[in-house]
Amino acid sequence: MKNSATNEKRYGLARVLSKMGLASRTEAARMIAAGSVSVNGRIVRDPEFPVVRERDSVTLSGLEQKPIENIYLYLNKPRGLLTTTSDEKGRDTVYRCFDGAELPWIAPVGRLDKASEGLLLFTNDTEWAAMITSPESGLDKTYHVQINRLPNPDELEKMRCGLELDGGPHAMKQVSVLRMGVKNAWLEVVLDQGKNRHIRKILAALNFDVLRLIRVQIGNLKLGDLPKGAWRVLDKSEISPPKQS
Repeated sequence: MKNSATNEKRYGLARVLSKMGLASRTEAARMIAAGSVSVNGRIVRDPEFPVVRERDSVTLSGLEQKPIENIYLYLNKPRGLLTTTSDEKGRDTVYRCFDGAELPWIAPVGRLDKASEGLLLFTNDTEWAAMITSPESGLDKTYHVQINRLPNPDELEKMRCGLELDGGPHAMKQVSVLRMGVKNAWLEVVLDQGKNRHIRKILAALNFDVLRLIRVQIGNLKLGDLPKGAWRVLDKSEISPPKQS
C-alpha cells in the first residue's frame, strides 16, 4: 500500500521499529526480512518501506505494537566487557549486566572500549541518544586515568595543546593531576569531543601506558557510588537533557 498523502513525513520501516524502541535498526531489518512485520495488515520485507508513523498500522509477529515508554539508565561498566549488542567471537558484552532484568530493547549511548570502565548511558530513545553524542551538544565527559609514570609540566601542556594524530588534532580540554604515587599517577581528563580511543592515543604518543581509565561524568551526570556492574534508571531531572556541571 502506497501512502497517498504528500505532506506526511515518511520513514523507512526499520527506522520506525527502532524509534518505537522495539529493536535496533539492524535487528529490525532482520525481523522484516524474516516476514515478521506487517504494515496495514500486509507482510513487508523491505526495511526501507515508507511508513507514516501517525497513520500506518505496524504489526510485529501478529500483534499490533504500541510505542513502548522511553527508558533512560546508566551502568557502571566493568572492565573487560564490549560495548556492543552481540559479539561474533562470543565475548562478554555490557548486556551481561542486565541479565534477568525486564527491560525493553535499549542501546548504549556512545561507547567505552573493552579495557575502560565507568559511566555508560543506555536508552531506547534514539533522538535523545543522538543529542547526547552530537558534537553540537557540547557535553563535557570527565575521566580518571591512571598512568604508569609521573608526568612533567611539559607533558601536561602537550596534552592540553594537542597532538596531530591519525591525520587530525587530538587534545584534552582540561587535564590535571589528581594524585601521584611513587611510580604512577592519576589524571583527571575532560573531553568535549569523542574520537575513538582519544585519551589512549594522546598518552601513547607521549610514551605513557594507561593502567586504568574510568569515565566518571557526562555533563552533570555523575557516576557517584554506583557499584561496578550495577545500573539504575535516571530520574526525570537527569533526562532533559544532561547539562554541563
